[in-house]
Amino acid sequence: MSFLNLIRWKNLLMIALVQLLIKYALLEPFGVQTTLNAFGITLLILATICIAAAGNIINDIYDIETDIVNKPNTIIIDKSISEKTAYNLFIILNLIGVGVGFYLSHLVGRAAFFSIFVIISILLYVYASYLKRTLLVGNIVVSILVGLSLIIVGIFELIPAMTLSNQHTQVLFFKVILDYTLFAFCINLLREIAKDIEDIDGDYKAGMNTLPIAIGRERAKHVLTVLNFFPLAGIIVYVVSDLYKQPISVGYFLLFIIGPLTYVSIKTFGASTKKEMHHISNMYKLIMLFGMLSLLLYKYVILN
Repeated sequence: MSFLNLIRWKNLLMIALVQLLIKYALLEPFGVQTTLNAFGITLLILATICIAAAGNIINDIYDIETDIVNKPNTIIIDKSISEKTAYNLFIILNLIGVGVGFYLSHLVGRAAFFSIFVIISILLYVYASYLKRTLLVGNIVVSILVGLSLIIVGIFELIPAMTLSNQHTQVLFFKVILDYTLFAFCINLLREIAKDIEDIDGDYKAGMNTLPIAIGRERAKHVLTVLNFFPLAGIIVYVVSDLYKQPISVGYFLLFIIGPLTYVSIKTFGASTKKEMHHISNMYKLIMLFGMLSLLLYKYVILN
């Protein structure tokens, strides 16, 4: 169980779920020409979650000092698992992820795609060891990496199967995946800032330069409240312009995305404790999940 918690198994499960939804809820129902069969998408998921798991481990290794202050009851490294064992797991998972990525890239006939896995692996290490300590850069980089876990499905599924005759359809569905990638990036960036506000004490002790440390907790909360309105406004525009004839879809977005984002904005403005910021961080994770689950509605939206 310690190993599962170390690799953040719930987050990895969400990655696998989203990649499956993109293939089987978005692409397959419309007969879009894809590259990967069941074995291929399994390999892509395996490569992605192995590299993500390795990133979670190296992040915990470099976060030991801050976690002693921020999360003393959830520390795993040097309690349940030694730092040496954790580092070995980091190397093994990276080798598996990059190795599977290498095989998959050659399987689809696009050897250059292998570089994506290498870049993600390197960025996760650089993020944990250096970028996480820099103002906003770490937040942005890790949010880009979260988005990459979605867009990589489009890269492997759509691009190798693209021809002159199906180019319009392939590009159309790639843009849909890109929209979800942008949503994931925005929500994760907001969550990263919320986590920084929550963890300000331990981060300050470790000499990190996060947004709340640079401008203060209260100002950081105000920035988060303002930033929250950008994805909120974007989703409202999408619902009004594209979904207004679909009452089920409108209801879903109002109840599970627009409503919670509005709630988070209000809650953030008045949050004053670490517990409240932790609750806001968890709300962003739920909003992310419900946003991805909306892929199940896409067939209904298009066909009507």
